[in-house]
Amino acid sequence: MSTKQTFTADSIRARYAANIAFVAEEEPATTVSDFIDQLWTVSENFNMARFDTDEVDAAATYLNDAAGSTDENERAVLLKRAADNLVHVDNMADEYRDMC
Repeated sequence: MSTKQTFTADSIRARYAANIAFVAEEEPATTVSDFIDQLWTVSENFNMARFDTDEVDAAATYLNDAAGSTDENERAVLLKRAADNLVHVDNMADEYRDMC
């Protein structure tokens, strides 16, 4: 039987905060709102480095939409989509780090 992974905005933030903060050139976000802001900064920095930013942009949008959702099911779907779009961000951050 497969287990379904449940995501929260805070668990996503905690999972990716260090690498996102590095690329954003800031301290790790302690709130989801700050994390979303950092994702937009990361998108700009990745874009300047000529990285594809579609997944980072989508993750920021999904997290923002999830934060505003009052429907539990919708929020769960949005958080899963945000997490799915951040799957490659650690590798991207490592490549960015290597460029610096």
